[in-house]
Amino acid sequence: MAILWLTQSPAKAANEQLTQTIRGTVVDKINHATLPGANVIILNSQPLVGTVTDVNGRFRLEKVALGRVSLKISFLGYQDVVLTNLNLNTGKEVVLEVEMEELVITQKVVEIKAKADKSATNNEMTTVSSRGFSVEETQRYAGSLNDVARMASNFAGMSGANDARNDIVIRGNSPTGLSWRLEGVEIPNPNHFGASSSTGGPVCMINNNLLANSDFLTGAFPSEYGNATSGVFDLKLRNGNNEKHEFLGQIGFNGFELGAEGPIQKSKGSSYLVNYRYSTLSVMKAMGFDFGTGTGIPFYQDGSFKINLPSTKIGSFSVFGLGGKSDIKIWDSEKDTTKTQVDFYGGEGFDLTNGSEMFTGGLTHTLIFNKNIYTRLILSASRHNFKTSMDSLVPHTVEKIAYYRNDFTENMLTASFIYNQKFSSRMNLKAGVTARNEDFDLQESVFFAEDQAMRTTTAFVGKAMLYQAYAQLQYKFSENLKLDGGLHTQRYSVNNAGSFEPRLGMKWEYANNRAFSIGYGMHSQILPATIYFRQTRMPDGSYKKLNEDLPMLESQHLVLGHDWNLNENLRLKTEAYGQYLQHAGVNGGQNDYYSLLNEGASFGYGTPDTLKSTGTGYNYGLELTLEHFLNKGLYYLATVSLFDSKYKGSDDKIRNTAFNTNYVVNLLLGKEFALGKASGNSKKALNYLGFDIKTTWAGGQRYVDFITVKNPEDPFYHRELLKDNAYEKRYGDYLRTDLKISFRRNGKKITQEFAIDIQNLFDQKNMYSEQFNRQTGEKTNVYQMGRLIIPQYRINF
Repeated sequence: MAILWLTQSPAKAANEQLTQTIRGTVVDKINHATLPGANVIILNSQPLVGTVTDVNGRFRLEKVALGRVSLKISFLGYQDVVLTNLNLNTGKEVVLEVEMEELVITQKVVEIKAKADKSATNNEMTTVSSRGFSVEETQRYAGSLNDVARMASNFAGMSGANDARNDIVIRGNSPTGLSWRLEGVEIPNPNHFGASSSTGGPVCMINNNLLANSDFLTGAFPSEYGNATSGVFDLKLRNGNNEKHEFLGQIGFNGFELGAEGPIQKSKGSSYLVNYRYSTLSVMKAMGFDFGTGTGIPFYQDGSFKINLPSTKIGSFSVFGLGGKSDIKIWDSEKDTTKTQVDFYGGEGFDLTNGSEMFTGGLTHTLIFNKNIYTRLILSASRHNFKTSMDSLVPHTVEKIAYYRNDFTENMLTASFIYNQKFSSRMNLKAGVTARNEDFDLQESVFFAEDQAMRTTTAFVGKAMLYQAYAQLQYKFSENLKLDGGLHTQRYSVNNAGSFEPRLGMKWEYANNRAFSIGYGMHSQILPATIYFRQTRMPDGSYKKLNEDLPMLESQHLVLGHDWNLNENLRLKTEAYGQYLQHAGVNGGQNDYYSLLNEGASFGYGTPDTLKSTGTGYNYGLELTLEHFLNKGLYYLATVSLFDSKYKGSDDKIRNTAFNTNYVVNLLLGKEFALGKASGNSKKALNYLGFDIKTTWAGGQRYVDFITVKNPEDPFYHRELLKDNAYEKRYGDYLRTDLKISFRRNGKKITQEFAIDIQNLFDQKNMYSEQFNRQTGEKTNVYQMGRLIIPQYRINF
């Protein structure tokens, strides 16, 4: 991968030390009021280097020597904050927004200790099953491919044993239970080739170069998050540099990339940030890389932007946008018949053409009334289109017969209002309301053998409204004990289905560096639009929608957690959880194994026309995380997830869910070696050699076995599912190791990085699925990605 930063800055003298600027703003974590007079110092600097924030809470440290730098920020009446191992290079300034938490004063003498919780979330009201992460982690972890979803698969409770997609499977739940949020508003699936109502895909549109520190939540989340049953990805876009124009150019696995950022009006602190990316996979395919997609080459492009206007007469404004387009043709009629390797896609006697488009954009207005109250209004618009054309190929003649068509378009207009009040250092309130208008155009048809023709299964054009409201209150009894409680409610106009969802969380630091936490939450989620508006053919030949009255899927979470900070860089976290789900859609036409709780499994076999909401499910498990945060060039992360995930279909039989792999183990280790040091008048560059390795071991994916049958009058073979034994079997264990070797060199004006990212280092054959040839009736094992070596080059200047 190659990356290019162009920074407009004055030329330095030839003998000047290699340095960079650190600057930013210090604010209260709850009300975002700026904190003038805060002390900012560079730890371990000799002599001590530091500064004080000005009347606007801003600070600046100039001519800081390159390398890893740690800051300590202190302010009277607030918990000290320590930011460790900030990476300074010659290509880009470090611009920070530091959030400080006010102390609860319960006695005359208070011992203030620095707070360096490197996994703390942006959201102050999270107590369990949550983790903050930085952009650097998405770039550092081996195997992540600069994808935030693949990066998150390393955390406890996650199952990422799928090389083809970045679906986020949390604690045995369907990936459709996840809510993606960007800049505080729920957005459609932000992945290329993302199907309607799904949450994953092969490549994420959200470019990690534009992200600020963000949150990932996996259960019993606070009441401001609704319409989700498994987890929330709460992503923030960073602001552009408001003092310097900087430009970016990149080429790598995820695409050619161009970007720019800089000030709009320096005196007002306003800035812009924009980025565009176009896929390079067609070029890499021509160079001999095999991605397992058969005849298809994925084409995609995406762009994103943010404009920040922080100082206007009526408050601060920001405008953001994200959009992407993708298409692929996987045609068995054009496949290489001499090729022995079986691909992820294709090979079952179909020509498949698929494409998707997604756009979301919004306007945010924040108004600070005083040091205790602020409001935020977010207006946004989104569009998602997913289109598929599938033709069946007649054996020998390769004649095409229309088999499946869909064209799903969903448009959304959302208005969200948030009120935040800090009553005291002990208590604060956050409340909000959201109204979302949904506009649908859903068209779908399938070939039915009994008709010998295509049959329309969905034909709906219409609107719906989703209303949500919440309130959450936090009370701190002391510095060591806090309680978070709230309520979320939502109503859907399609059938007036509603929910009433209490949330509660508590965290108690019962000993030095040890804390116990508990969280409970009831959560609900509306069903996919394609379920509500699917048509069922009646005996008289007419069509009727029988799923419109289905209630929301409902889930209850209970989580118990324990955190032990063994030292300032090492943490041991344990969580035990239980989850109960009800009102899951199951087959309403006959008694069988089907359930919406398995929706999103790549090995599924279609949705019945008619559903009923009698399905249930449960998940329980234990998660362990041992994490050594980056310090002196070393970090490691070990997570162990042990769980059981069951459900009940319309036949009332308890089965494994499709995602019940039972265990997942992730081991990550990275070491960065400093090879040179720039100091004084030395012209010697500061160089780093880095090694990052990751190993994942997980239980194999469960599947529904089948046998092949053939009618003499039909040219094709057909599957006959062994429904009674659905999801009893699973493929062999998933085992994969990724290795990344990198070398970074800081020159006088440029920083270069050379890297080799080796995916599946030991060329492990992990089972993906059983492919069925409709023309011969044969079953063939399809394996996931083999060894793939990706060279990278990056330059910053």
